[in-house]
Amino acid sequence: MRRLPACGDRPAEVGTEEGDRVGDRGPGPAAVWLVRHGESLGNVADAQARADGAGRLQLDVRDPDVPLSGTGRSQAEALGRYLAALPAEERPTAVLSSPFTRALATAELATAELDLPVRADERLRERDFGAFDGMTGAGIREQFPDEARRRDLLGKFYYRPPGGESWADVALRIRSLLATEALRHDGQRLLVVAHQAVVMVFRYVLEELTEQELLEIDAHHQVANASLTRYEADDDGTLHLRVFNVVDHLLDQSENVTEEPDAAPCA
Repeated sequence: MRRLPACGDRPAEVGTEEGDRVGDRGPGPAAVWLVRHGESLGNVADAQARADGAGRLQLDVRDPDVPLSGTGRSQAEALGRYLAALPAEERPTAVLSSPFTRALATAELATAELDLPVRADERLRERDFGAFDGMTGAGIREQFPDEARRRDLLGKFYYRPPGGESWADVALRIRSLLATEALRHDGQRLLVVAHQAVVMVFRYVLEELTEQELLEIDAHHQVANASLTRYEADDDGTLHLRVFNVVDHLLDQSENVTEEPDAAPCA
């Protein structure tokens, strides 16, 4: 994919009609919409643990089963109303989701009026935090000081928690998904519902960013729950970023905007 400069929340809007594509373009979607799941009970627990200075989140379910909060469901429904109100030629035509409960529920609520099946793909799952699952950065630094120092040395992109994944590992999943789904969804407008780190790594892959460029964006932008990031293809099929981390559909419907991290080991 062609490299783009790091951009702010709202690049210029440029429409792409299906008829604009030329016959010699490679297979691939006409547009990719990236959505972070709505606020989850895990996000709420993480915010509370940070406020309390606790080392671990108070959750009694495994990460794949963490549900949306009431606010998260309202955010997903607001997104659904926005999508349903779009002209038919602009709405998503296919939906992929992380198999995690919070993402699947967001996808189903957001597409309830579009009559589109939601297909789960494990390559969109949340980054695996391994031994640090359910812990706060403060807890990790206290219990695993050597790992905290190793993370500081390697940096956020390449650091892999014990038994977990780095952002680079997530990038391998995204590259695999794009390679297979380009054929399956050729010419379609693909809606993808996933997680904060997955949305950020999509930017890394699609825009051919460097590690430093990605981390610079991450340092200044917390991906909001139920936010929209959209790419559109040009005549040769290259996907270009049009909007990033947009929450207008929530603000327009007076929904809360939340942006708690899914997790932040050693942060």
